[in-house]
Amino acid sequence: MSSPLNRRSFMGAAAASAFVPYFFSPASADEKAVPGFDQTKTDAAKDGWKPYTDRKLRVGLAGYGFCKFGAEFEFQNHPNVEVVAVTDLFPDRCAEFAKRVKCEKTYPSLEEMVKDDSIEAIFCATDAPSHAKHAILCLEHGKHVAHAVPVFYGDVEWADKLLECVKKNRGLKYAMFETSVFHDDLYAMEKIYKAGGFGRIVYSEGEYFHTKEPGAPSYPSYKDWRKNGTPLWYPTHATAYYVGVTHKSFTEVSAQGILPFDDPNPTPNGSGNVFKGEVGFFKTSEGGLSRMACCNAYGTYLEAGRVRGEIGGMDATYTPFDQAYVGNGDGRRIVKALGDKIRKPALPPGVSAGGHGGSHGYLGCDFVDAILKDQEPAVGILDALNMTVPGYYAHLSATKDGETLKIPQYTL
Repeated sequence: MSSPLNRRSFMGAAAASAFVPYFFSPASADEKAVPGFDQTKTDAAKDGWKPYTDRKLRVGLAGYGFCKFGAEFEFQNHPNVEVVAVTDLFPDRCAEFAKRVKCEKTYPSLEEMVKDDSIEAIFCATDAPSHAKHAILCLEHGKHVAHAVPVFYGDVEWADKLLECVKKNRGLKYAMFETSVFHDDLYAMEKIYKAGGFGRIVYSEGEYFHTKEPGAPSYPSYKDWRKNGTPLWYPTHATAYYVGVTHKSFTEVSAQGILPFDDPNPTPNGSGNVFKGEVGFFKTSEGGLSRMACCNAYGTYLEAGRVRGEIGGMDATYTPFDQAYVGNGDGRRIVKALGDKIRKPALPPGVSAGGHGGSHGYLGCDFVDAILKDQEPAVGILDALNMTVPGYYAHLSATKDGETLKIPQYTL
């Protein structure tokens, strides 16, 4: 039985109309925009943003590659931020980066920028294999740090190295910018779960699906990291639909990989991978089950997921938000009592919600708030590891024809 909550009390009419185009917009053959970077409408509470301090956080930005990601999280437009410096290894990109975020100071590398004592916090939009290394570098130089996803790309030893560094620098904030946690639906799911509106999660799913023509090259990347990885080394847009909802973990996995249909003996890439897609089947720390999948194939671009719990579930992939929550009487009463608390807060004036489901501006604001308000960021170190590490073991399982593997568990 569907929840009787109307749009106003659940997610708002804007969300119901905005979400469908995000998932149903077909990519044209000559479309140049990177999927996920479309500027998406997003739902927010009606109460406007309220300033809480006059202080300006001094931020450094690192990385302006193919996706121009260093400028996508609206730090340059936040009223409580001063972008002090930027860096990119390529001088032409660094100059363009500085111009876009209206910053005069540039550095030739992150290694040089971290020495700037005027910088309090750094966002790293560098190559995925360097995320953990760069986060450690920033923390060791006394900077709060956030980075793009995932934590690491291929070398699982960086998980323990980063965790130990975060433990040693507890006075500094660490965050991973996983965009799915600020999708309208996942944001609501997290609030509903915390209030008990799902009960324990019996089953969940997450998907990160790109459309890619056979033989099409990978997007450009520093040292070709994108074309020399594996699908489930980049799992967080999918795994967030369990970890980001519950703040719990996966405990073991059995996975399978998809080989090219027309090539029974494909040539491995630089990391030894031969799979074009991978699907992992996980056990969760609650005792439930979860399916997480990443692949390139024709179909709708998706960063999506759904949960089914003991007293309620939610799937807004193709369903308007006013119909997305389905629960028993207890579950419906819990969701109704939450009211606008399941809607994202308003953003500061001038800050755009941005792409990836209207998440970019929210992630930037969340990191600023974590520092200035001394609170935990949306995706701290444990969630970051619990979203990333399972993908490493899922790929390893796929190379072993689905052998069930234990996944390390992390604590602070």
